[in-house]
Amino acid sequence: MSRIKAGDIELGHREWGEGSIPVLFIHGNLASKDWLELSARWFPADLRVIGIDWRGCGESDRPAPTENYANYSMTQHAADMFAALDTLGIEKCHLATHSTGGIIAAHMLLQQPERFGKVLSLDPVTPLGLKFDEQGIAVFKAMQSSKDVTHATMATAAASLFAMDSLVPGSRPKYREGLGELQRMFEKIVDQTYAVSEGIWMGTPMNLTREYESGDLAERMGEIPHETLTLWGEHDFWIPKADLEKMAAEMPNCRLITVPGVGHSMNLEQPQMYAGYFGAFFSGVPV
Repeated sequence: MSRIKAGDIELGHREWGEGSIPVLFIHGNLASKDWLELSARWFPADLRVIGIDWRGCGESDRPAPTENYANYSMTQHAADMFAALDTLGIEKCHLATHSTGGIIAAHMLLQQPERFGKVLSLDPVTPLGLKFDEQGIAVFKAMQSSKDVTHATMATAAASLFAMDSLVPGSRPKYREGLGELQRMFEKIVDQTYAVSEGIWMGTPMNLTREYESGDLAERMGEIPHETLTLWGEHDFWIPKADLEKMAAEMPNCRLITVPGVGHSMNLEQPQMYAGYFGAFFSGVPV
């Protein structure tokens, strides 16, 4: 296990490759840097890909939540990523994000735009945020109290790994035949998910709702000039495509591609395909 200092806490850390082009991977909610593991074997040799666990996730420290989960806000996660980059001595890098990592990256791009090059966003939570009502919060509470519920809910984040007719609320879905290491990785992911901190379980949906209600970040989408490639799986049950279309329309250099046959997590569902997009977008491009 590798951990690095980020302010007053330590965060889980892993790297793939020793190339001259650094890329920081920011994972999504209830996740970890390990969501990149299956794709990494196909990354080009000129990349140095850095995965950092959020506070409360993976191998990172799990600080006790403060009032209103302020120490698990999107701005706090962004500050942690900056601190980790400083510890690693990385002055500039590209960004690759997944899910909620997208809105964390948006905060970073607006705070220190000169520090980043290109951005590859996989099914991102946009600067619009996401609104969770009482029913949505109840889903997280149910997941927190039951590993079976966690398994069933996380399956909707990697829908193509399962028989579509088995993705029924309240029942454990059935894997497709012949998945091999993909199935083993998903089971590992579920174990990790179930072990995240209280600040993640409740803090993330509440803080994403605050982002949605304030609209502060959404108003600044036009200020993000970085070349951004956004990938959205056609079976993504989590991120509204309309949000991504709005982001692509308002950000001056953002392109949106709909990817057939995958859900919310191409990096788990089709890791070689994801590595192809990743390598084609970043390889040979100094920051």
